[in-house]
Amino acid sequence: MAGQDDVFQRAMNEGHSAAWDQDWAQAAAAYRKALEEMPDNPKALGSLGLALFQQQKFDDALKIYVRAAKVSPEDPSPFEKIAFIQERQGNLNDAIQASYQAGELFLKAREVEKAIENWLRVVQLNPEHIQARSRLAFVHEKTGQIHQAATEYIAVASLLQNMGNPEKATEILKHAQQLESGNSEIAQALGMVASGRLLPKPTRPKGGTGPLRMAQVKQLDAPREKVQDSPDPIAEARKKALNVLADTLFQLTDESSEAQTRRGLQSIMKGTGQLSSQQSEQTRILLHLSQAIDSQTKGQDAMAADELEKAIESGFSHPAIYFDLGYLRAAEGRSESALRNLQQCKKHTDYELAAHLLSGQILLGLNRTKEAAIQNLEALKIADSAVAEADESDVIRQLYEPLIESIGREGDDTSLVKLCENVQEMLVRLNWRAHLLKLRAEMPNTDADAILPLAEILIQAQSSHVIEAMNHVNQLARTNRLRSAMDEAFQALTYAPTYLPLHILIGDLLVREGQNQDAITKFTVVANAYGVRGEASQATKVLRKIIDLAPMDMSARTRLIDQLVARGRQDEAISEYMDLADIYYRLAELELARKTYTTALRLAQQPNADRKWSIKILWRMADIDMQRLEWKQALRVYEQIRTLQPDEAQARTHLVELNLRLGQPAQAQAELVSYMEHLESAKNNDQAIPYLEKLVEENEHALLRRELAVQYHKAGRTEEAISLLDAVGDQLMESGDKDGVREVVAQILSMNPPNAEDYRNLLAQLQ
Repeated sequence: MAGQDDVFQRAMNEGHSAAWDQDWAQAAAAYRKALEEMPDNPKALGSLGLALFQQQKFDDALKIYVRAAKVSPEDPSPFEKIAFIQERQGNLNDAIQASYQAGELFLKAREVEKAIENWLRVVQLNPEHIQARSRLAFVHEKTGQIHQAATEYIAVASLLQNMGNPEKATEILKHAQQLESGNSEIAQALGMVASGRLLPKPTRPKGGTGPLRMAQVKQLDAPREKVQDSPDPIAEARKKALNVLADTLFQLTDESSEAQTRRGLQSIMKGTGQLSSQQSEQTRILLHLSQAIDSQTKGQDAMAADELEKAIESGFSHPAIYFDLGYLRAAEGRSESALRNLQQCKKHTDYELAAHLLSGQILLGLNRTKEAAIQNLEALKIADSAVAEADESDVIRQLYEPLIESIGREGDDTSLVKLCENVQEMLVRLNWRAHLLKLRAEMPNTDADAILPLAEILIQAQSSHVIEAMNHVNQLARTNRLRSAMDEAFQALTYAPTYLPLHILIGDLLVREGQNQDAITKFTVVANAYGVRGEASQATKVLRKIIDLAPMDMSARTRLIDQLVARGRQDEAISEYMDLADIYYRLAELELARKTYTTALRLAQQPNADRKWSIKILWRMADIDMQRLEWKQALRVYEQIRTLQPDEAQARTHLVELNLRLGQPAQAQAELVSYMEHLESAKNNDQAIPYLEKLVEENEHALLRRELAVQYHKAGRTEEAISLLDAVGDQLMESGDKDGVREVVAQILSMNPPNAEDYRNLLAQLQ
């Protein structure tokens, strides 16, 4: 049994350590290991639930919290977490039930504030929940919050009257009047009940938009969810977009709980003067998004589209909103507006396929057949490569390019219309992935090494010349016959002058010939072309080639970052920002380096980014501020690091030293005391004295030595504490600081020294 306990505790410690580092996947693995030893341990279940929640694995987290609630039915925490997850998933009835239960259990545990918080969540989701209203009224009354109690009693009375019980409503109102006799609303309510007029039902408190809108999105998808088939690409993308928009509404609540931290971070990034305007913009964005989702669920698509446009005008920019707006404008028949918005989301992997398909439908309806055919083939290229094996995906995408290019020379509108109809029939269907795989399996057998695009089923383009030529070029290059390979590649350009993979191949040949600058020029043109086409994935790969050849090419690196951000790959974009900032740093361009880190920090705060980036970036920013002697700015950065990493001793040291350097001893002492209290609460008291001794060794400020004396005394080393304080007193006496000497003597007397009378006499002389 002891062995089992050791394994369990070791696994829990590993999980806590990983959780502290924000490595939630590792934390979850460790907690699962702990649960293998003790399957019903409440602490392990709660920790695993949190780790899964942080990974946004809400379904898995919900199962764990439900299990924790069964194991510890008197613990309110699992019920509170269940309610929160059910809110995010739009299951309002389950959320209400769990929140109400959590409130009851918190009250039983005498945690009144937490009980109120959960009952408020209930009435936010269902303003007519009479039990929660009654509980709130009762608790407010018992805690002396008379006005709040009276307000809730009016709500309860309204519900009772509307349920056909005016006598009980009158009784409740009279009780409320006894509590707050001067409340005119109570008197008015009593008059209305007496005259037989119905009281207005209670309304929803402000906030709570997120869960309500998520429930509407879930309801909007309900008919489709009953079908076990996967939706078509357009329906799939719209569902993703609506979920993203609904989930955005939760950020208001999330950010309010972290307001102090985020306010500090934003002040570093943009300056405190802009903060209020940013909050105002956020409020407008949330209002417009909420109304847009509400309108869509009611079938008011035109109104929803107008609200989405207002959200964009207020500063909200995300591929999800552009896709949803494009989808709605297409349904209205506002083709040009739809095409403009769909163009904005074609770079994002979640929406590119659906955006091309919708654009193809719109363009065909406008009789722009060539453009429609190109959009449909782009869609088929994305879909075909998505279902292919990973090592074949890039090859398939490249094989589509000569086919797409040939469309531009096609003169037969009838065949182009047929092509568009075939692609739409192939893709806009349930289980489209399975359908494509079936079609690929049924394709005619070819050479063992040959890979053909599915488009070969639909069209017979003159692409074979290009493909054969590229194979020949590669054969020549493998035998190091580079000049012949280059000649063959230029000859192939006569078949397909805009076939970009062929241009990339020429660039690779230039690199092998040592003509790096010419290769960079070639790759730059290709990357720009891919960018114009909306081929973000291909543009990214080509830009990486440029950076490998020329790490100092700032333009290429900046465009690479833009492509990564557009594709939603924040971590990779942040990494590129870090590399760019490091280059500026090595060039001694500290101002540019810091601006780059600031931009990276803004991106690191996005929901999908790894939280470790923020800490890493802040350390780099602080280092630059210290080098530039920007001490006040460095102080603010270290404060953010301390908030994110309260155990980080080095950040605490910098905060103490900077406050002393800036002539702010009170703030320095507050930081020092705060860290000592943190070590004590974390049961790391043994670290306090070594930390302070090192700090005193580097800076013999009286304040630091006095705090060290406090820790000596707490550790039972009173003689050393008094000796240290004596030395501090002598130092202050020599500098003429009599007030400081008096404080030191009083501190010594508080330690009950053996010669206390001598110190009392000295204190009397000083006074």
